[in-house]
Amino acid sequence: MYHVRLLHIARSRPLPHRLPLPPPRPPSRRFTVLALESSADDTCAAVVTEDREILSNIVVNQQASLEQYGGIHPYVALHAHQRNMPVVVQRALRDAGLTVNEIDGVAFTRGPGIAGCLSVCGNAARTLAAALSKPLVGVHHMQAHALTPFLTSPPDQLPQYPFLTLLVSGGHTLLLLATSPTSFRILAATLDEAVGNAYDKVAKLLRIPYEGKAAGAAIERLCASEGEGAEIPMPRPIRGRLAFSYTGLHSAVERFLHARKGEVDERTKVGIARSFQKAAVGQLEDKLVLGMRQCAKEGLRVRCLVVSGGVASNQYLRDRLRACLDRESPDKHVSLAFPPPSLCTDNAAMIAWASMHRFLAGETDEYSLESRPVWSLEDLEREEAGPSRS
Repeated sequence: MYHVRLLHIARSRPLPHRLPLPPPRPPSRRFTVLALESSADDTCAAVVTEDREILSNIVVNQQASLEQYGGIHPYVALHAHQRNMPVVVQRALRDAGLTVNEIDGVAFTRGPGIAGCLSVCGNAARTLAAALSKPLVGVHHMQAHALTPFLTSPPDQLPQYPFLTLLVSGGHTLLLLATSPTSFRILAATLDEAVGNAYDKVAKLLRIPYEGKAAGAAIERLCASEGEGAEIPMPRPIRGRLAFSYTGLHSAVERFLHARKGEVDERTKVGIARSFQKAAVGQLEDKLVLGMRQCAKEGLRVRCLVVSGGVASNQYLRDRLRACLDRESPDKHVSLAFPPPSLCTDNAAMIAWASMHRFLAGETDEYSLESRPVWSLEDLEREEAGPSRS
């Protein structure tokens, strides 16, 4: 009965949202963050310091299932994250040469993303932080992409505010105006599907082997192959409007293949892939020009374009955007910032860096913090401007 009563008492008391934090670290020690990411199809863990050193960055992807299903299968992705998360955390700590007790804070992707997938990194981060009495910060995934160049660029080439940021991935296509690390205005978003998702679907329609890479890389590789293929007509959706639409592009490919009962030779495949890639990137150029002109009307001098997300690793995209900026602003140079290809796709190093300013300011979250599958980047400034949660 005594043990039963103790159990009853323990259950009747509310759990604290935050456990006592450890003593402050010595002034000479760099603040070090362990970050976790599992918002879509990559399971990630990284260790990053306040002086921009990436001690480890582990990414386990799901390319085999992406190729099988033509994109992310939420149920399959969830179970892969559950298998992989303990492994990537262990590897991140081992590669960083640190024990978990030497970590100063734990960060994770709070949202947006696939609900089940987000729950894996969220539950792991909350449990680690609570068990070790470490501070916790939940990060907006798209903010992390936008701020990655501040982690990876040379000190004399850091983006200057205000800047435009183009976030292009399998789940997002956004053109944003950034005026501070937490202030973002959405200039254009997709009305249907993201550009990366369209790449996934076209790669599946054309039966292009991924060869261990993403769909975008597979299409770019096919486009760069030798030989000429006749291009096919592609739509230019919603001209003159600050919005993206990619459903029409992959539908045009689907209709072309359907008319031929799916039977096309390799030369024709090359022509289709080039037509799609040209139209997909062309739409990004069109909306970028509209966004720059909108900023000019408002008296804002855009000094830099930051491009991130999985599609940003595409070299064809990089070359086209550089040429686009030079045409639109021939007299005033607009710099173009891309993270290294390995940090364009989802990773936890960017999550760690996006959390760093909050850790150093003592603005941490409660252990009960919930994930947010739907979360507008425009809400970030208002939410972070609230009362301190340390």
